[in-house]
Amino acid sequence: MAVRCLLLLLAIFLVSLAGTTAHGGETWSPVPALMVFGDSLVDIGNNDYITSFVKANFPPYGRDFKDHVATGRFSNGRLLYDIIGEKVGFSGSPPAYLSPQASGQNLLIGANFASAGSGYYDPTAFMLHVISLSQQLDYKEYTSKLAAVAGSSRAQSIVSNSLYIICAGANDVGLSYYINPLLFKTQIAGQFSDRLVGIFNNTVTQLYIMGARHVGVFSLPPLGCTPLAIMVSGLGRSGCVPRLNNDAQRFNSKLDAVVDSLSKRYSDLKIAVLDIYTPWHSLATSPGSQGRKHIGHFCKHKPCFLLVLLCNPLSIGTCPNAKKYVRWDSLHLSEAANRIIVDSIAEGINKLLV
Repeated sequence: MAVRCLLLLLAIFLVSLAGTTAHGGETWSPVPALMVFGDSLVDIGNNDYITSFVKANFPPYGRDFKDHVATGRFSNGRLLYDIIGEKVGFSGSPPAYLSPQASGQNLLIGANFASAGSGYYDPTAFMLHVISLSQQLDYKEYTSKLAAVAGSSRAQSIVSNSLYIICAGANDVGLSYYINPLLFKTQIAGQFSDRLVGIFNNTVTQLYIMGARHVGVFSLPPLGCTPLAIMVSGLGRSGCVPRLNNDAQRFNSKLDAVVDSLSKRYSDLKIAVLDIYTPWHSLATSPGSQGRKHIGHFCKHKPCFLLVLLCNPLSIGTCPNAKKYVRWDSLHLSEAANRIIVDSIAEGINKLLV
């Protein structure tokens, strides 16, 4: 009888460790909250609330998401951010900061400040009329609201112990640099990447001053392996565009060096590059090895090129069963592929949490 009572008390104690998550779910996480900054790989709907054509709040986006609702995620279902949240113990993703859900108790588990089309280089965002990274980082309003809900002491603890994710640079290197003559005619790609990693360095420094101590930054993906890049720059080839992939790899090498420097500068900062280039490249070039069929740059019909301008309820560009494929549209991956990538970076994420 005594043993049963002890087991019952232990069960009650374990339940008491559970933390409240978004949408009222109960779970436990090694971090109190997630804070996310970046572009369409992690934007879960902030662009729905601004005046911009870079949106994904209409079908076929969200086709395999909960209730088949297009929430603003550039995929058929969950994004990298959502799946990372699941991995670290959240039952629901912290809300898009501009959404009505980003209020009250939901603020306790963090917020998503990302904006599709954004980058390290502010003119990239201005060109597409989206929220720049520097604007995303100005989240004093969030901390004030958090303090009002949790109290200043607990709010500071949440800010310091949260997991911060930064995902940017793809639009800068893959889009801005090559269409802006003021950039590619006045500086080589290497000089521009130096500029970007400098902005990243300042970004992390700013987050550190605000209290961040656990920061994961995504590497650039293989930019030359998107269907859009292959169509525009592939010159008839069916494979990835080497020049764009080389640009991404050079940037990633510099990113590694800056992260190493930051970790030495701030002894209490846990920071790591989360390498999405390697698994993404593997999915794009050898999808069979990951157990997925490959769309290539065609999926029965031409994909939705030109970002989302041609992707609408009548579009023939997305796959009828995205769960079996790597690609979703001309730039973004399916939920299935996103899950494979998060599995690949899970060890790096865990190291940020211990």
